[in-house]
Amino acid sequence: MKQIIFASVVLLVLLGGCAKEIEEYNKPAAYWYEKLIEAVSQGSLERADGYYSSLQSEHIGSPLLKEATFILAQAHMMQGEYLLGDHFLSEYIRRFATPSEREFAEYLKIKAKYLALPNPRRDQGLIDEAIESADAFKRNYPYSAFMPSVDTMLTSLVLARVSLNESIAMLYDRLDKPKAAVFYRGIARENWINWEEVEKADVPFYRLPFEGDGDASWYAFLIPDTQSVVSRNSLRDDENESTAPLTR
Repeated sequence: MKQIIFASVVLLVLLGGCAKEIEEYNKPAAYWYEKLIEAVSQGSLERADGYYSSLQSEHIGSPLLKEATFILAQAHMMQGEYLLGDHFLSEYIRRFATPSEREFAEYLKIKAKYLALPNPRRDQGLIDEAIESADAFKRNYPYSAFMPSVDTMLTSLVLARVSLNESIAMLYDRLDKPKAAVFYRGIARENWINWEEVEKADVPFYRLPFEGDGDASWYAFLIPDTQSVVSRNSLRDDENESTAPLTR
């Protein structure tokens, strides 16, 4: 008798679980939108993304998609998930934004890329992409109210790119590759910046043991004084051969 009761309970649980799953599809657009807003308000963006997928799959023509897309873009940015925010902003611009709404959305995309950069010596591709986006914004919206903020971010991004290129150039100095060093020091040094007044960025104390100060590293004495893989596979400048810079 006990076995029959136990089996009945298990069957009811399984059927209840299946019924719960059945209830979570083929719902009105307003249902998914309400669930998405509830998840965002609770800070559960993973659930919110799932509800967004359901809303988009079942109601691709719903007018609620536009607002849901923009809400998720801002929510991800507020939680520091800037690249996800950039993704939703791209979707918003591509599918929903009117000409008057594109300006603010494109400004937020620049901000998302800018905030996604943890420090000036990493992610060269994202730095270049953010600079290109800022330059395009300045061309497309020369009288924008967001221009002071864009100019501030663009200046920081240009300085970050020069700092990164200088780090690469110093690497080539240590490899005895002066032509490659000159090449990287000459990349995109904007004329509107007085480079003599620019101070070198400080490395925070907690990263200094791992990254050094840009000129040398504390662990340099551990590295054998031999040619690296890069220098073994490229000829020296004094042999009248061209120096190929590191690929980006």
